[in-house]
Amino acid sequence: MDKTTVLSKMANQAWQTHVDRTTKFINELSDEHLLKEIAPGKNRGIYLVGHLAAVHDMMSEILGFGKRAYPEYEALFLKAPDKSIDKIPTLAELRQAWTIIHERLKNEFEKMKPEAWFTRHESMTDTDFEKEPSRNKLSVLLNRTNHLAYHFGQLRLLK
Repeated sequence: MDKTTVLSKMANQAWQTHVDRTTKFINELSDEHLLKEIAPGKNRGIYLVGHLAAVHDMMSEILGFGKRAYPEYEALFLKAPDKSIDKIPTLAELRQAWTIIHERLKNEFEKMKPEAWFTRHESMTDTDFEKEPSRNKLSVLLNRTNHLAYHFGQLRLLK
């Protein structure tokens, strides 16, 4: 197995491990738990779930899979702080969106050839990619995996 295949497989396995772990945890928590603040005066669990869903949904566009399924999540969970928006999706809606987003990503990742992970992502120009080829699709996956792991650690504080 060549290095490109090994590296892309390792990154995909790490991503899926973190997604599966977080999904299991979110589904085990009650709505009551997810409505609590992580710490006094900090984000609530529901907001973090929405935030992660929004970031992961954006990956579809960044990685060239097509349009996001939930573009409205950007304003709610990326551009506005928790508790500043009057109406956010319910936990049932967020759990459903979470499943849809991650099933789509898993299916798209399975279709990708290993070398495709080392190509330019859609948030940069060809010129920028020539200057920094390490800013590729694999780097997006690694960054989002780390981001997910960070927020999973915060969610764990709800128990």
